[in-house]
Amino acid sequence: MSISNYLDVSPARRAAIVQLAEHWRPGRVAALSTHINADGDGCGSESALARLLQAHGMTVRIVNPTPWPELFGFLLGDDVQDATAQGAEALLGVDLLIVLDINDLTRLGGLAETVRGLDVPRLVIDHHVPGRDPAGDVVFADAGACATGELVFDVAQTLGWTITPDVARSLYTAILTDTGGFRFSNTSPRAHAIAAELMAAGVNQEEIYRRVYASAPVGRVRLLAEVLQTLGVDQSLGLSWLSMRAGALSEYGVRQEDLDGIVEHARSIAGTRLAIFFRDLGHGRVKASFRSTGDFDVNAFARQYGGGGHVRAAGALIAGRPDEVRDRVLADARAALGSLGTTDRNP
Repeated sequence: MSISNYLDVSPARRAAIVQLAEHWRPGRVAALSTHINADGDGCGSESALARLLQAHGMTVRIVNPTPWPELFGFLLGDDVQDATAQGAEALLGVDLLIVLDINDLTRLGGLAETVRGLDVPRLVIDHHVPGRDPAGDVVFADAGACATGELVFDVAQTLGWTITPDVARSLYTAILTDTGGFRFSNTSPRAHAIAAELMAAGVNQEEIYRRVYASAPVGRVRLLAEVLQTLGVDQSLGLSWLSMRAGALSEYGVRQEDLDGIVEHARSIAGTRLAIFFRDLGHGRVKASFRSTGDFDVNAFARQYGGGGHVRAAGALIAGRPDEVRDRVLADARAALGSLGTTDRNP
C-alpha cells in the first residue's frame, strides 16, 4: 500500500467532518478547550486547529481548565490567543465551543458547569472511548485514531486546508507524544504516514524531540530517583507499580507535565501486563495512572473508579488515603489479572 493510501480519510470521518464544518463560518468566534493538565495531544490539537480556523476567517481563543503547560509553550505564538487566565468569563460571547481530546464533560474540570450551560453549539473532536457525559452535541470521535491530532489532520485533508509549518509542528507533537515517540501499540502505519507528510510540510523532528524529551529539569531526574525507590512488582501476575508522595512536585521544583512517562518505567519491566502510578494529590485524593500490555483493558479497569481512557492507557481520580487507595486498587488489579491467568513470563 502506498503512503497516499494511508493518508486517505475514511467515508465515516469525512461525513463527521462535514457536520463540524457547517458551524465553521468566517466571522464567527470560537473557543477551544481540552482536558485538565493538557498533554501534547491536547495542546498540539488545539494550537493546530486554532491556526486552521483563523486562516479561514474565524476568531479563535483557547480557554482551558488549567494553564497551558510550559513544556508545550513552543506551540503557542502571537497568532494564537490563550485566554485561559480569564477563566469561564472567556467563554462568554462565543458563537461555538470546540472541545478536543476529551471523552467526558467532567474532564473540563472547573469549566464543566459553565460549558454545560452554554447556549451555543458544542463540538467535539476526540479519539477516546465515549464517556458517560459527552462534552458536546456534534461529535467527531474515533478511538481507532492514534491521537486527536490525527483527526485534526483529517479535518485539513477533507476540507482542503493548507497545513503550514506551524500547524504541522503542532500536529506532529500531538502524534509524537500520544504514541510515546512512535513506540506504543497505537502507532499505526497511518501514524507514520502522517508524520512523514508533516515533516514534508516543514517539521524539524529533531527540534521537537529535544523540546519534548530532552529538556528535563534536574529536579525531574531527582524526583524520578525517589519514585523508583517505591517500585513494587508481583511477578506471578505481571503487576508493577510506583508511588509519589504529596508535595514532591514543589519540593523538587518540577511541573505537572514533568511526570509524563514515569509510569512507563513500571510498564517496561519484563512480564508486566499492568503498570500503575499512584500520585498522592493531598486532601484525600489520589490520581492513578494505568498502563497495560497484551490482553489487559485498563479503560475498563479504570471505569470502576469513575475514570477511563484507552485500552492501553487510562487513569482515575480516587478519593481516600494514599495507602488505602493503593491497597484497594492493587487488590482489584490482582483479582482482575488473576481472572486472566498467571503469566509465565519472568521479570
